[in-house]
Amino acid sequence: MPEQQNIEYKQSWHDDYLKWICGFANAIGGDIYIGRDDSGKVVHLANYAKLLEDIPNKICNAMGIICDVQLQDEEGKKYITIKVNPYSVPVSLRGRYYYLSGSTKLELTGVELTEFLLKKSGKSWDEVPEEAAKITDIDEISLSRFIEEGEESGRMPDTKGLSTSDLLDKLRLLDGNKIKRAALILFGKDPNRFYPNIAVKIGRFGRDGSDLKFQEVIEGNLVHLLSEVETQLNYKFLTKKIDFKGLHRIEEGEYPVAALREMLLNALVHRTYMGASVQIRVFDNKLSIWNEGTLPLGMDMESLKRDHSSRPRNPKIADACFKAGYIDTWGRGTLKIINACKEAMLPEPEMCEMDGGIQITIFKVQNGGAIGSAIVGQVGGPIGGPIGGPIGSEIGGQDGSLIYHLTDRQQEVLQIIEEHNKISKRKLAEQLNINVSAAQAHLDILKEKGLIRREGGTRGFWKILYKR
Repeated sequence: MPEQQNIEYKQSWHDDYLKWICGFANAIGGDIYIGRDDSGKVVHLANYAKLLEDIPNKICNAMGIICDVQLQDEEGKKYITIKVNPYSVPVSLRGRYYYLSGSTKLELTGVELTEFLLKKSGKSWDEVPEEAAKITDIDEISLSRFIEEGEESGRMPDTKGLSTSDLLDKLRLLDGNKIKRAALILFGKDPNRFYPNIAVKIGRFGRDGSDLKFQEVIEGNLVHLLSEVETQLNYKFLTKKIDFKGLHRIEEGEYPVAALREMLLNALVHRTYMGASVQIRVFDNKLSIWNEGTLPLGMDMESLKRDHSSRPRNPKIADACFKAGYIDTWGRGTLKIINACKEAMLPEPEMCEMDGGIQITIFKVQNGGAIGSAIVGQVGGPIGGPIGGPIGSEIGGQDGSLIYHLTDRQQEVLQIIEEHNKISKRKLAEQLNINVSAAQAHLDILKEKGLIRREGGTRGFWKILYKR
């Protein structure tokens, strides 16, 4: 059997291998074979009798754990197996903590050690109460905006008439009367007062990463960052403006809005919050977003390109963002980025682990064409075909023939919106005698087909993008 993630072959014993035992105990467990070479071939241990007595004692004395140490025989050649079980409590070797990630032995320090110890205690970083924080540290404007967007998504619990404390409690962001770290990240007036680098750095580069032309650093809570990053990108860094509220359509611009928003949300929700700030690099032909924090154990970069489970680093932040309609809980963020670029006829995004974090890069249309042409692929018509309109024009210029391919219910929704363009999702559901989530599903389809667009948030109106 070749070496694997939880199997190690060692020709002879060295006390340094106690680090591997510690790493196995802190991860998923494993087996160490003493007396086998790298290919698994047995090499006889002359001192097997002494090792059989010494190894268990060294393990127990150094780490306080017990491993199954057995003598094995293969054609008269002796070797020893050490079976290490995974431990639910952290195991240290003389005050140091080791962890096996893949086939790599890591010594945990700093942020990684903090997260590891929290995980072993059954907690995540973002659900720990912040002892120094008070309810006055919460920005009520950010919280109100968040609640309003959540009501639009249909996922937010009833919050009418609740105080700030009650709202946080409803979102499971209080521990008794103490504020959890997640609440400060999401809505804090000044989260950098409590934690470093709660910010997004945006840099405009020329030919390569050494050619920095100008930069901006945006600080603040997550709700503020989502809005302000869009503003700064439009104001300074992108040639054509983006509109994150236009998430369900692909309009003319340098990059797909859906891809940019998912990249930013992934970075903010899944980053290590005691590490470096999120970094956006804008080049002439590409844009990348990097956040600190590696993939969960058992996942690799290929996992992000297929259906995979959602395993958020910050579950409290992720849960709140789900209620606000920012993200879902199915691990589809990276797939949305890939699909948005595909629909916009752009190259597949690059995703990689680098410098202790994850970086995603998307690329422009190489010939300078507009992303608006991707609308054609979205609604199913060929370029220059039935939908009319020049490439890059707004889909509102079409003749409306697309609406006759809708279901009766979807056409009914369109009819209601034409007559009452300020109707809310809840009122629409009541008029159709369906639940809110079903109404949202119909609206999503119509937005994805480019037939309608919401302007101005909850208090806004529906813009008609077709002509009958």
